[in-house]
Amino acid sequence: MKRPVIEPLRIADATEGVRHVFVRDLVLDCIIGVHAYEKDRTQRIRVNVDLGVSEENLALNDRLENVVCYENVVTRIRAIVADGHINLVETLAERIASVCLQDPQCRSARVRVEKLDVFADAASVGVEIERFAPVRSRTRP
Repeated sequence: MKRPVIEPLRIADATEGVRHVFVRDLVLDCIIGVHAYEKDRTQRIRVNVDLGVSEENLALNDRLENVVCYENVVTRIRAIVADGHINLVETLAERIASVCLQDPQCRSARVRVEKLDVFADAASVGVEIERFAPVRSRTRP
């Protein structure tokens, strides 16, 4: 049986004034899981984040403060993971989406969290979510 082709996510859209900011295949050690043996040891996880970022009413001027900085996104993800035990990959994904959407330029966040070493015969297991920012002004404060 032929494997289905997974098409790349299309987020950037000039007609809607949306830029695509992403983090690919961030692998971290995380204390995650509901089983007793998962609560006292780390597991490898992989995180992917896709952000729909507003380009409206903002000149870049080649300045970092005028964009959503992927370094800040990665730093925040690392802080969430370092904060301690999390039961569910769903909870971790929600926390990551929430911190990304705190940036007023972010319109949407798609987050995939995968546990990499759960089953010997599966590359990964996990969850993917998509969340939208509340309706607000599309300009920076």
